[in-house]
Amino acid sequence: MSLFDIKDRMDTLVKELNQHNYNYYVLAQPSISDFEFDKKLEELIELEKSYPEYQNPDSPTQKVGGEITKEFQTVKHRWPMLSLGNTYNEQDLRDFDERIRKAIGNDFEYVCELKFDGLSMSLTYQGGKLVRAVTRGDGTQGDDVTSNVKTIRTIPHRLSGTGYPDDFEIRGEVFMHRAAFERLNRERLENDEVPYANPRNFAAGTVKLQDSAEVAKRPLDCFIYFLYTEQRLFRSHWESLQAVKSWGFHTCEHNKLCSTIDDVLDFIQYWDEKRHDLSYDIDGIVLKVNGYAQQEELGFTAKSPRWAIAYKYKAQEVETVLEKVTYQVGRTGAVTPVANLKPVLLAGTTVKRATLHNANEIERLDLYEGDTVLVEKGGEIIPKVIAVNTLKRPAGAAKVQYPTSCPECGSTLIRPEGEVAYYCPNDEGCPPQIVGRIQHFISRKAMNIDGIGAETIEAFYRQGFVKQISDLYTLHEKRESLMGLERFGEKSITNMLEGIEKSKEMPFEKVLFGLGIRFVGETVAKKLAAHFQNIDRLLSASLEELTAVDEIGERIAESLIAYFDQAKHREQLNLLKSYGLQFESLQKEIVLEGDQLAGLNFIISGVFENYSRDELKDLIESYGGKILSSISGKLNYVVAGDNMGPSKLEKAQKLGIPIISDEELLKMIGL
Repeated sequence: MSLFDIKDRMDTLVKELNQHNYNYYVLAQPSISDFEFDKKLEELIELEKSYPEYQNPDSPTQKVGGEITKEFQTVKHRWPMLSLGNTYNEQDLRDFDERIRKAIGNDFEYVCELKFDGLSMSLTYQGGKLVRAVTRGDGTQGDDVTSNVKTIRTIPHRLSGTGYPDDFEIRGEVFMHRAAFERLNRERLENDEVPYANPRNFAAGTVKLQDSAEVAKRPLDCFIYFLYTEQRLFRSHWESLQAVKSWGFHTCEHNKLCSTIDDVLDFIQYWDEKRHDLSYDIDGIVLKVNGYAQQEELGFTAKSPRWAIAYKYKAQEVETVLEKVTYQVGRTGAVTPVANLKPVLLAGTTVKRATLHNANEIERLDLYEGDTVLVEKGGEIIPKVIAVNTLKRPAGAAKVQYPTSCPECGSTLIRPEGEVAYYCPNDEGCPPQIVGRIQHFISRKAMNIDGIGAETIEAFYRQGFVKQISDLYTLHEKRESLMGLERFGEKSITNMLEGIEKSKEMPFEKVLFGLGIRFVGETVAKKLAAHFQNIDRLLSASLEELTAVDEIGERIAESLIAYFDQAKHREQLNLLKSYGLQFESLQKEIVLEGDQLAGLNFIISGVFENYSRDELKDLIESYGGKILSSISGKLNYVVAGDNMGPSKLEKAQKLGIPIISDEELLKMIGL
């Protein structure tokens, strides 16, 4: 290929891969297989290595994160990030319009924009490159979250087009699309993690994560809505929006230029009805006087610009009748109450069910059977009951009583100290727990078994083919019986059995995550597998040894010990081992660079500015040192960064173990 063809191929791959990323992460509608995506990505990586001069700054290879932020630096805004005055009614908007006309006359326009329910962000560009991203904070100063924001695929690292100033700030709203939010929350629930209430909270929590590699896994988006420069380049806000779009920024396609307040009100009414068709949440409309000269003439109050105002939509609420309360049992045994409602139209969809969260919420609502309840669907994806209309309570209605026994298996429920949820302890005999656990095991994030889905697991359980995870690996013995089931032909059974056999190649960390141990999510499973290397070391680990692992707290450690203490779980592990599943991590070959640390034992604790903990571990091992899992008399040094755990620090000091910095470690090696 000619150099022109190579550059064209690289640009085409960047465009295709970014679109596939958007389809997968934002729309939750993948358009190609993981294998096809990986092949295209590998081709792009090889081309970028061979022709770095043609590397596109928007390449997906540049947005994977990996930086660790021990704390976020506070940065003062060059232009304050003021809040907007807001209203919920039409008359306030007409009064606002009247004030504008009295101040500047009738010759002006409004720009109407959707008010995104996200996190405000200020981006600084110098020489066409993104150099800083700062949160709104208190409006005067915010947190520098540049490394995290650089992972957002719709924020350019380098600008395209021409005409942009050498130094400017641009404001935008970071948010998460609903489909992505629902997918990620499902994963949190599967991992027995507390789900986020709404996309805004998820986006805000993601932006403040310390590990940008984790941020990159959570699909965020950003709409740009205002440009700040020292020298005025444009006459109007509308003109600037068209320009920044040509520079590569993501602007909302629904912005509209309006000549009168009646046009504005029509826009507001339209989006009040249509907002539920959007892939993201909005909570209102922002209107701004378009002309920059007119904005300057109108000026500011102490808190907000006089030339802009936000109209906020009321949260979607509707009354309906509570027909009954049912209880769902999850794979971890958590029992969740659900309100079954008389169907009612809310926020563009028919609602038949709403969450009641837990027993405390039922008590707070003082809920009775047959109550007329107020249901809300504002920023929430799942409708929730927020109040009861006691004036409409039926005579003689019975108070809703949270059950004391499991609705599925009859076991007495337990409520762990410090938790709001009740649990069914019968994890080996309660059908939804068994089915849910096997469904989790076969899922894409765990063992990723092709040819078998959640419905198939339910069918197999009902027919008695699977009662526990290990039964999956005996299904080949029941092939003839499976052929007799409806919708199970020879080809589908062959594909399923091949998928089950292939799953034996999945690494230890995937098997560990697939077991569904409470609080052991995908990341925790990776940390444990990397640290302990095999199941036997993990099984024998003490509480102290477990909590010595990065990001493993007492709650996770106690859950692991409780799980492995049960004979039925150890029996399952032995069966899975006998069927050939991987319970040992492949040891990474250590290439010795020297023997300066030979015979010395180390522990790494805390956060480091110049190295990740894994990098320090590799460095120690490459010079002959050994990493221990806990602080003991065998330890020679603790390599400590910021935020070292106080209990580890105290124990090391008691034992007289030297505590050194990463710089002192480098000196020991001679680097």
